[in-house]
Amino acid sequence: MDKKVGVAIGIDLGTTYSCVGVWKNDQVEIISNDQGNRTTPSCVAFTDFGRLIGEGAKNQIAMNPTNTIYDAKRMIGRRFNDTKLQEDIKLWPFKVINGTRDIPKIVVSFNGEVKEFSAEEISSMVLIKLKEAAEKFLGKTVHDAVITVPAYFDDSQRQATKDAGHVAGLNVLQIINEPTAAAIAYGLDMRNDIARQINVLVFDLGGGTFDVSLVTIDNKGTIIVKAVAGDTHLGGQDFDNTMVDFFVEQFKRKHRRDMSENKKALSQLRVACEKAKRVLSSIIDTTIDIDNLHDGIDFSMRISRAKFEMLNEDFFSKCIEMVEKCLGDAEMKKNDIDDVVLVGGSTRIPKVQQLLKDFFQGKELSKKIHVDEAVAHGATALAGKLTVCFRGNDKNLVLRDVVPLSLGTDLYDGSLSILIKRNSPIPIRNEETYETVMDDQKIIDCNVYQGERSRAQENNWLGKFQVEVPPAPKGESKVRVVFAVDANGILNCSGVELTTGRKRELIITNDKQRLTTQEIKKMLDDAIKYKLQDEEYKKKAFIRNALEAYIYDVKRKIKKIENYTKMLHKKELEMMEIAIEKANEILNEGQLDLDGYENELDHLKMVCPPFISKHI
Repeated sequence: MDKKVGVAIGIDLGTTYSCVGVWKNDQVEIISNDQGNRTTPSCVAFTDFGRLIGEGAKNQIAMNPTNTIYDAKRMIGRRFNDTKLQEDIKLWPFKVINGTRDIPKIVVSFNGEVKEFSAEEISSMVLIKLKEAAEKFLGKTVHDAVITVPAYFDDSQRQATKDAGHVAGLNVLQIINEPTAAAIAYGLDMRNDIARQINVLVFDLGGGTFDVSLVTIDNKGTIIVKAVAGDTHLGGQDFDNTMVDFFVEQFKRKHRRDMSENKKALSQLRVACEKAKRVLSSIIDTTIDIDNLHDGIDFSMRISRAKFEMLNEDFFSKCIEMVEKCLGDAEMKKNDIDDVVLVGGSTRIPKVQQLLKDFFQGKELSKKIHVDEAVAHGATALAGKLTVCFRGNDKNLVLRDVVPLSLGTDLYDGSLSILIKRNSPIPIRNEETYETVMDDQKIIDCNVYQGERSRAQENNWLGKFQVEVPPAPKGESKVRVVFAVDANGILNCSGVELTTGRKRELIITNDKQRLTTQEIKKMLDDAIKYKLQDEEYKKKAFIRNALEAYIYDVKRKIKKIENYTKMLHKKELEMMEIAIEKANEILNEGQLDLDGYENELDHLKMVCPPFISKHI
């Protein structure tokens, strides 16, 4: 890829939390958000007063569950009728409907209107928040970024992530797999200690996805991915959900009340369960206490670490199964692994660590890189390499990633013809020639699938394309089908008719659900509009706060002035009291626009005598 001029950022766009960094002064700088935190909740809330992103959105989720969106990453790039998505929809308090071309749409109430957003738009809002934090840190505009995705994201999900970046105003230099980014971070951190080629297993268990990758790293900066395994639907959110289900059942059994349809109660319980999960990583039991949870009933119940582990036993076991699968795909044994690296917040769970340690026969797990920041750290290093700001020996950084699942097309008998095998290094290009199966056939349909099942329809359908062929007896017309996976892991397919010598190439259009050019343009326009609305909201909040502070200071100063009745004429005092009372009413109603609050503040300053104003 050609190097870009200027600065680029690295972004870990997570299911529950996201992180951003920049390559500065020949090293990675992880950037804090406006709250001073180095990770930002991947959460967006819509209210009648404005839009909240990050901490502000997460903090009010229990009070505004139907308009607070999280888990957008679990929705991005999926079809509405996807089985796993339908399972998630049952758990979310916000409404998801089937939009055009089977694209899921999130329905919220925003500024008094009903709005529909795609997962790409929600993700773009989180990306904008991270981009703004980076721009504030650097003091200049940022255009380019490297964004991470789970290794098991399919072509549609990767393209959807790129679309989200585009809507956020970012030129996505590269999409990189999360465990590969973590391996980069590990390689940079350990570069002085690596004397030979080593085998590293990256165990990445986050809030909503799970990846395990086996990579080899040498002291020259070469990182080769040997095999990947994982699940784009396994993580901390699932552990929270099992706890929520357990407590709902306990509440029902104890109080004879069913809260399963009470969205506000479920949101409060989910927040409490997430907190309890974190606490149980450091102590062996904790208590969930929620006042007035449902039907006026207070809820209090103890949960132990052992109970939490039992509730999530199947999930934990699946993680170890994936580790075993990854080793098998790489044709390696347990004792071939030099280091096991933990990445992702859910790896803090003691049971996960114990199972992993037992699997590797007591091998100590590496905690040398920050589990929450490692992915962003690696993405940032790659962003630095792709720009002119990358200097020194780290310029030798070489990545060789792999295709996570096999890619192929369906045959006449319904079987899957594989063109690119899983764990093939990328970028890669492969081709196969197919012939007509009927006399006078005019079109060859090529459905594109991703997966390991022998029957095509049992795999993940990505889209289809058609190639016209000249009518001829069966088997005489032929089409060369080409599959190519680029450095981003995104698939391009084409078909060329060969029989007559005409070479007409048709590139796949992903029918699965991706956004049209017009839809992306509308999202870009909306992003600008919402940004202006956010700025207007901030200005309004600032002047409203200034008015409230002025009222408070006027009252305080009057009380401090001795014998103020002698210094103030009765008429002046009455005018001030009336003005203050009116201003308080306006504040309580909260219905004015920016100009209205500014006018009210100016009026109050005019009414106050100079000797009052100058002391404020």
